[in-house]
Amino acid sequence: MCGLTGIYHPGAPIDRALLTRMNGAIAYRGPDGDGFHVEAGVGLGHRRLSIVDVAGGAQPMWNEDESVVIVFNGEIYNFPTLRPELSALGHVFRNRSDTEAVIHAWETWGPDCLLHLNGMFAFALWDRRQGVLFLARDRLGKKPLYYAHTPAGALVFGSELAALMAVPDLPRQIDPAAVDDFFAMGYVPDPGTIYTGVYKLPAAHYLLLGTGPGTGTGTATPVRYWTPPTQSAPMEEQDAIRGLVTHLAAATQSRLMSDVPLGAFLSGGVDSGAVVATAAGLQSDPLRTFTIGMPGPQDETALAAQVAARYGTDQHNDIAAPDYLDAARRQAAIFGEPFGDSSAVPTEAVCALARRHVTVALSGDGGDEVFAGYRRYRWHQMAEGVRAYIPAGLRRHVLGGLARVYPKMDWAPRPLRAKNTLTEISLDSALGYYRTIAKLHHAQRRALFSAPLRAALDGHDPSDRIVALMDQCDDEDSLLQAQFTDIQTYLVGDILTKVDRTSMAHSLEARAPFLDYQLVEWGMRLPPSLKLRGQEGKWVLKKAMEPMLPHALLYRPKQGFATSLTTVFRDRMTEVRARLLGPAMLESGLFDRAAIARLLDQHATGTSDHAGPIWLLLTFEGFLMHAAAQVEPQREAA
Repeated sequence: MCGLTGIYHPGAPIDRALLTRMNGAIAYRGPDGDGFHVEAGVGLGHRRLSIVDVAGGAQPMWNEDESVVIVFNGEIYNFPTLRPELSALGHVFRNRSDTEAVIHAWETWGPDCLLHLNGMFAFALWDRRQGVLFLARDRLGKKPLYYAHTPAGALVFGSELAALMAVPDLPRQIDPAAVDDFFAMGYVPDPGTIYTGVYKLPAAHYLLLGTGPGTGTGTATPVRYWTPPTQSAPMEEQDAIRGLVTHLAAATQSRLMSDVPLGAFLSGGVDSGAVVATAAGLQSDPLRTFTIGMPGPQDETALAAQVAARYGTDQHNDIAAPDYLDAARRQAAIFGEPFGDSSAVPTEAVCALARRHVTVALSGDGGDEVFAGYRRYRWHQMAEGVRAYIPAGLRRHVLGGLARVYPKMDWAPRPLRAKNTLTEISLDSALGYYRTIAKLHHAQRRALFSAPLRAALDGHDPSDRIVALMDQCDDEDSLLQAQFTDIQTYLVGDILTKVDRTSMAHSLEARAPFLDYQLVEWGMRLPPSLKLRGQEGKWVLKKAMEPMLPHALLYRPKQGFATSLTTVFRDRMTEVRARLLGPAMLESGLFDRAAIARLLDQHATGTSDHAGPIWLLLTFEGFLMHAAAQVEPQREAA
């Protein structure tokens, strides 16, 4: 795992000092060394976390005649098979690193090289002979890549926003649409960032720039090279169980590749348990495992201990009792923009624990998306069942009317919160699903925003992205539609962003066997009944794991990896008020002070539970404070 930076400005000299500052801003991604290449029009920087070929894998890395150079972040898991294939075509390998295979794959197949790579990656490759810069990101978006154009016309890019924020003349104007998206989704989705004109290269996309065939002049549009499956296919249950075990074993085996200590996260859930059980059976030495305990009923250490004992792992435990108000400020330093998933706090804690013992950790990420583990999938299927029997007009007018007059009861168990259920069913499928995943609905968000921000958002609706994605998928399989959408929004924007940033903040590489793209394609194509059966999600995964994991772990209700913040905010309301009604929020011009004050009053008195929006507001305040603190050093650098 590493970090990369770069400047591309054809016909212009490259500011090496600036490239060095950009690289230094993400030094934690690669504490084992740095490297640079600078020539007219192109500068590449790299921070290295040594994992494979510790002695010989330094970057930037060249081909034999030094016509192609690359800076690379990630791992190519199939490079042991790529290497002999490329050698047979005449390519000469000078080290054992997977990075060199990417160079030769580019020389052989050009942009189609991405179709030959199985791994997690973001990279920048400069082909001097062709005059081409090639930027690419892996299929699922496990590794990040940001880019922007400076006022002078240079393209700057890097693994994190922090690298681009080291560029003094890069505009830092907050994008109103990104603010709306954040309060709707809890993150800023690809390809946007919180800043106007600064972009994330979307997952499964590349940029080709320069003077060669098919390139632009520095303003090329991202090109998609892979799409998740849009249709399922028939399969018998026993065939699916055998296939899952085989696919998971192959994906896990390839991710055990490492020249440094390796372990695995063990949460007490199905997905991490499946990865640990599989990995433990593939190596002779005890697998190191890491568990973070949580105060209260969400603690999963007892179940994790059962798995650790069963497989004789070298288990390490710690208890997380984080200060969430402090964490809200730290979020911005880790993510560079507002990020509202509170489970990032214990995730960072388990990454810190793991890094004290290993450099690489396997995770269970992806199991919920690929095998339908989220509760919202069950609610979506239930709503779809009702929609099938009630005409759209009747739903909109009758159920929608009932929803408008039904009292809002956020404090009640979900079955009694009929206002939300009626509203979801009254909507068409895509908008109904969007409503189940939105953190704050339209009226809730706009009530918090200032009049100028509301005016700037005229015509913008975060739901449009969800509707467009669901329209691309088989309309006969509503479950696959939801999975297809989540994999391209929530997975990449929330889950994988969370794990990449919190792990790399501690110089730890996290690998996700469930997100091997071949396993993803196979799993998503399973018929709906093998993923979700009745109220049981991840049906086939649980059946496949019955011989390997405790029944109590497999079939207990799903828990989130986070602490309830309701009481935390009520107990510390004075501090919460000071932040959310303080200068950073009010001087931003983005929020309505009176609306925030009413929200805090309602939460403090217990008339409503607003822990969700309060956390989003606190993390946004943390971002504003962080952004303000960055401005002066950049002015001095300029």
